[in-house]
Amino acid sequence: MISESTKARFDREVAKFPADQKQSAVMACLAIVQQELGWVSSESEKNVADHLDMAPMAVHEVTTFYNMYNQKPVGKFKLNVCTNLPCQLRGGAQALTYLEHKLGIHAGETTADGLITLQPSECQGACADAPVLLVNDRNMCSFMSHDKLDQLIEGLKKVGAD
Repeated sequence: MISESTKARFDREVAKFPADQKQSAVMACLAIVQQELGWVSSESEKNVADHLDMAPMAVHEVTTFYNMYNQKPVGKFKLNVCTNLPCQLRGGAQALTYLEHKLGIHAGETTADGLITLQPSECQGACADAPVLLVNDRNMCSFMSHDKLDQLIEGLKKVGAD
């Protein structure tokens, strides 16, 4: 069930579009759900669908198409490492492999302490800065050498301990 304050946030997004096109707010509504819950459950998809007068499958198609929506609970920090071809050519795959080894998990998994989820991702639009990764779908980190990856992980562990 979504709260009244969440519905109000949905309505602010819906208001940005013509009345007969409120489904255009689906991505924003899914982002709101994820901000509040940390992931988008099938129940949340149904709530968004009901609010936007959409078929639940249409909302599910959006959720599953974009890798920015978490379809299961993730760690406090989600690291999306770009593994698209330009980043691959500039160390993206090596960065992902390095993080798997450092964290003791494989891509798609979360550390035992629930702190970090590691995922490969498609292009993040910063090919010249490769290898790149996004922290929690919001903060881009560029030119991620092994030293910079070490610094990032140590910083996240410090913040996570607070």
